[in-house]
Amino acid sequence: MHFENSLAFARKTDSEDVLREFRTEFHIPEINGKPCVYLTGNSLGLLPKAAEKAIKDELEDWKNLGVEGHFHGKNPWFHYHKFLSENAALVVGAKPIEVVVMNQLSSNLHFLFVSFYRPTPTRYKIIMEAGAFPSDMYLVESQVKFHGFDPSEAIIEVKPRDGEHTLRHEDIIEVIENNKDTTALVFFSGVQYYTGQVFNIEDITKKAHEIGAVAGFDLAHAAGNINLELNKWDVDFAAWCSYKYLNSGPGSVGGVFVNERYANDNSLPRFAGWWGHDESVRFKMLKGFIPETGAAGWQVSNAPVLSMSVHKASLEIFARAGMSRLIEKGKNLNAYLEFIINDSIHQNQNLKLEIITPKYPERGCQISILTDENGKALFDHLTQAGVIADWRNPNVIRMAPVALYNRFEDIYRLGQILASF
Repeated sequence: MHFENSLAFARKTDSEDVLREFRTEFHIPEINGKPCVYLTGNSLGLLPKAAEKAIKDELEDWKNLGVEGHFHGKNPWFHYHKFLSENAALVVGAKPIEVVVMNQLSSNLHFLFVSFYRPTPTRYKIIMEAGAFPSDMYLVESQVKFHGFDPSEAIIEVKPRDGEHTLRHEDIIEVIENNKDTTALVFFSGVQYYTGQVFNIEDITKKAHEIGAVAGFDLAHAAGNINLELNKWDVDFAAWCSYKYLNSGPGSVGGVFVNERYANDNSLPRFAGWWGHDESVRFKMLKGFIPETGAAGWQVSNAPVLSMSVHKASLEIFARAGMSRLIEKGKNLNAYLEFIINDSIHQNQNLKLEIITPKYPERGCQISILTDENGKALFDHLTQAGVIADWRNPNVIRMAPVALYNRFEDIYRLGQILASF
């Protein structure tokens, strides 16, 4: 696509967008009485208009049926997770049996580590990226301590080379190879939250398996953003949240992937709960945990129906839009964002910016921009002018145009505001 920094180009491109009508299905916040340029779908996605009805439907069943809503509601609560599995599987490239919606991201990862981080005295290390999101750092540190290991010895963090902002894929593979006899788990994010770098999940998984380790992923910034083929890539486990690109509300329910080869592996240790028990005998209240087949067997508590109803509504939007079309539009929006940023730098000598997010295919919707000492002033200028972006200390602005509700005109407007700083 040949880009132009003009309103006419942006509007023409929007008029040809096959996904343009999906924007009307979301509430766009306003600043100064006008729809804002919302570029923080990587932090909190916008509210789908369908969410209100979805919640009201469940409230109506609660009001009219009480406890009978578990079996006689419009969407019986007893089976509620099943209403989400198929569409959630489409988002992450999995089979429905491999996916369950439950709990929240960090708690889900802890539950999965119980099963998939099984260290021995000689094979106990976890390899991860340096500068991972804090919750993952805390998670891994607490897990190795729980098993009696020293985090300084058991955790290997792969760092960018001196003077570089992102990881080289060959360096990740080399670190795995160099620790092949002592590594139990390779655990990476799908998309690095700070830089926006997309990691090669397929290759990392293959290399982890080659050395006899397990491969797991935090897909918080990947689900709904990039192409995922978890089943095809043979990933062991993964988890994600639903409030970023999946637009399901602050603190909403999370998702879990467990590879189908573990579907009936009852030998794996797990922290069991009533809702993961075989539903055909769940109400017999017997001793002895019998897990549901597939990822559903990792459930612990019953479904948080009100938040899951919003997630259900959002996943239905994804199913109608189609992941391949969303990814293609997201790629073009992101490329236009890069073009506009660079053109704004060319027009305005006051802009001292550096894009630190790698090029495709190591990029999704997000672009991270390194600023100078005027970075916070620039960020405040953007906010006051109607752009909602994201500031990360010490000096990075993150922007993520989202295919479901962002337009090329949004990116053009951003460029005009950048050029006026």
